[in-house]
Amino acid sequence: MPIFSSSDLPYKLIHRGKVRDSYMIDDHRRLIISTDRLSAFDRVLHQVPYKGQVLNQLSAWWFSKLADIIPNHLLSVPDENAMIAVNTKPILVEVVVRAYLSGQTQTALWYRYSLGERNIYGYNFPDGMKKNQALAKPIITPTTKGGLSGHDERLTCQQVLEHGLLDQDTWEIVKNTSLALFKRGQELALVRGLILVDTKYEFGIDHQGRLLLIDEVHTPDSSRFWKAGLEIENYDKEMIRLAYDKLGFRGNGEPPILPDDLWQSLSERYIKIYEMLSGHSFVPGVYPVNARLCKNLEDIL
Repeated sequence: MPIFSSSDLPYKLIHRGKVRDSYMIDDHRRLIISTDRLSAFDRVLHQVPYKGQVLNQLSAWWFSKLADIIPNHLLSVPDENAMIAVNTKPILVEVVVRAYLSGQTQTALWYRYSLGERNIYGYNFPDGMKKNQALAKPIITPTTKGGLSGHDERLTCQQVLEHGLLDQDTWEIVKNTSLALFKRGQELALVRGLILVDTKYEFGIDHQGRLLLIDEVHTPDSSRFWKAGLEIENYDKEMIRLAYDKLGFRGNGEPPILPDDLWQSLSERYIKIYEMLSGHSFVPGVYPVNARLCKNLEDIL
């Protein structure tokens, strides 16, 4: 299977994250490369063919559909796996919006609820709720971006202010914007036969002081999607979390080896959700990706 595990470009590397590599172009622009690396439980665990291309192109599609709600950092898409973006200072809060009692990770609502917690992220939940039950309305469950431990740490909305992560006015704008983005995302996904279950948003401040939507948006990496219907069918990377969970792995220690056909199925699922949401046929980019990137970027940069 072709994979793109890491970029190697003749530009100044400023950050290599779990999935994306960022290079500085100049004071106000950066080059963001989406690789095929897959992270779960806050760890990079494998590579999934064409995953980076799906994330890059699907984010670009969503940015265009959400730009009337808030401006975003996207300037251009010079390659299937690359975007040129406005350089921003990220705010140190990841804004997670949830509409269902779901999820397997340690920060997920269902996981916390299944442990017996009833006050989660500052919200009170009654006894007797079921896994994947719809909430009365979407809620915001923020986390730190990395945190002192290097992992996302849960916050309440009030703690965002108490910890000095954002001032009250900015936090109100971020919260209201996130709920508006989520509402639009649910509406557009449902038209395509999908339910947007939950998602995370990241924001940054550019050199002009503008608040921008950054990173990725409404992708199968940052969101949970279900196929609309009577039976829940995941259209995201939850299938991998569930597979690891069945083997007793939740991010600590050596990860067990999953079969190759499972990773191939995930690749096909990523491609399928791109096609379902965007309405476009997926055209696989040429591998190896680094050589293609260099060629496509040389005339631009």
